[in-house]
Amino acid sequence: MSSATAAKSLVIYLVCEPETPELAEAAVEGGADIVELGIPFSDPLAEGPTIRLASERALARGMRTKQCLECIAAVRERVDVPLVPMTYAAILEAYGYERFVEDSRAAGATSAIVVDLPVEEHRDVARIQLVAPTSTDERISVCAEHTDGWLYLVSLTGTTGARDEVSPALAGLVERARALTGVPLYAGFGISTPAHAASVAELADGVVVGSRAVQVAVEGPDALREYVAGLRAAIDAAVPA
Repeated sequence: MSSATAAKSLVIYLVCEPETPELAEAAVEGGADIVELGIPFSDPLAEGPTIRLASERALARGMRTKQCLECIAAVRERVDVPLVPMTYAAILEAYGYERFVEDSRAAGATSAIVVDLPVEEHRDVARIQLVAPTSTDERISVCAEHTDGWLYLVSLTGTTGARDEVSPALAGLVERARALTGVPLYAGFGISTPAHAASVAELADGVVVGSRAVQVAVEGPDALREYVAGLRAAIDAAVPA
């Protein structure tokens, strides 16, 4: 199927906390195809205030790398969709790169996102690469060549967080990436409403929703399930499979 007619993937991001396994299950019940699980970090450079606060809360509750891997394993017991831990190089440096790969896979993770680890480094760590509107064509090509499964398009320059509208830079980034690679393109950052999700699905192969999902998750599994279902319905209506 072409990208215009293929079913679009919905990725929901949650921070690893004690309640996350139940929340992840609710997200999948609502229509999430992939769950991204944030391992909290004390200096999350890419994160806006919502995820930064959630990370601080998780750290205050004792969620370190070991506990996050236990959380991923508990999520895996409840869902059968791909699970992608998202973290920073300093976490892997402290824990051990090879050890993290082994332990995360044993816990049920299917890949990883390491926000600040350049594509040239630690290629033994299979991970989803990120590119942004500021990335050169050469950079996009290299990241696409070494990405694990799909390429994460950061739709705007700056940190995560809900925005009023989808970044106008996304369409150009998708066009450039499509000309350079055939790997699936998933877009995230600043996507929070069903209307946002629908418009992004018309451009990219997948939609990643983080900050707003983290906000809704505070209200509990039922609220998250309903929110994700709204995103799923909007995506499917905009781009029927």
